[in-house]
Amino acid sequence: MKKLALFLLAVLAIAALTACFGDDNERVNLADATNETIRLAFIHVGGIDDQGYTYRQHRGTLDMAAALDICPDTQILNFFNIAAGGVPAAISEAIDWGAHLIFGTSFGFGDAMLDAARENPDVMFFHATGNLAVGANLPNFHNYFGNMSQARFLSGIAAGMRTESNVIGFVGAHPNGEVITGLTAFFLGARSVNPEVTMYVTFINQWNNPALERQAAEAILARGADVLGQHVDSPATQLAAQDAGVWGVGYNNDMNAIAPDAVLLSPMFDWSVYLTYAVRTILAGGTVRTDVLYGLNDGMVLLSPFNPNTYVPGMTAAIATEEARIRAGHNIFTGPLYSNTGEQLLASGEQWIEPLSAPSWTHIIEGITIIG
Repeated sequence: MKKLALFLLAVLAIAALTACFGDDNERVNLADATNETIRLAFIHVGGIDDQGYTYRQHRGTLDMAAALDICPDTQILNFFNIAAGGVPAAISEAIDWGAHLIFGTSFGFGDAMLDAARENPDVMFFHATGNLAVGANLPNFHNYFGNMSQARFLSGIAAGMRTESNVIGFVGAHPNGEVITGLTAFFLGARSVNPEVTMYVTFINQWNNPALERQAAEAILARGADVLGQHVDSPATQLAAQDAGVWGVGYNNDMNAIAPDAVLLSPMFDWSVYLTYAVRTILAGGTVRTDVLYGLNDGMVLLSPFNPNTYVPGMTAAIATEEARIRAGHNIFTGPLYSNTGEQLLASGEQWIEPLSAPSWTHIIEGITIIG
């Protein structure tokens, strides 16, 4: 499947190269940039072979380029597998190359990107998953994210309907707001159709480490879980579920084909929605909003197709009903909610509203146990 993913991206890239070969232009000022001359740089925490987060990020880049007639060969510069400490060097190289817009795709990139935005007012910076732009109040620094909690909740419904043990699990990367918000939404979705469900969670403290992801998944499976969700970048959790003869819910990319006997469905991002908005707005001389959170109604988050190998009767209808409620404005973070130590977090009917685009719920709610 890794080879297939790379092959598909290669096909897309070849098609783009064929359409724009020879368009190697000289850098112009941002105010004078056009679809044919604008230069974009993307700094990624992983590689496109992760079959998850960075794969989908790069797919969003290519889809945006196709929508705006931007040549990916000559107008887009990608940096892959960049740790937070390597971001300043990547930014410097991007600026030397002539980038007008620089996008960073990992939360840990925030400080370096903000520093660079202050030092380079003629370059526009866009940070996915970050939370510094509103406070910084710079015209050239922006945050953006998709409201993944909405899709997480819907995928949790599938988990709650599929489980037979009433124990589900979740392999998380870091115990931060982004991951905890997502796993909480996933669990709330499961509880909405199965109040008896409980969930074990393990954090591996890395975004992408297939060996650790599998190890964490197997530890959760040993606790009796028969459905595994994830907020890590590879499909190792889903492969562990398949090897154990149970089920899973993927993330970022459609993982049905990777673990066809386990995956129920996968919540995903379509990053091209924001990228197209931002680049098109800049090209039109407009102002990109400082902090943007797009959800189901914007097409930024979505679900993969249901897997016929693992489908539960009634799943489509149950998810469609809740999706309609969310699209109509229902907030899934509505009380009563209690912590796993018994503290009331939200009273009955009380809502928690995300203050910024970056997910920031950090409470572990009743029914969830952290292990490992």
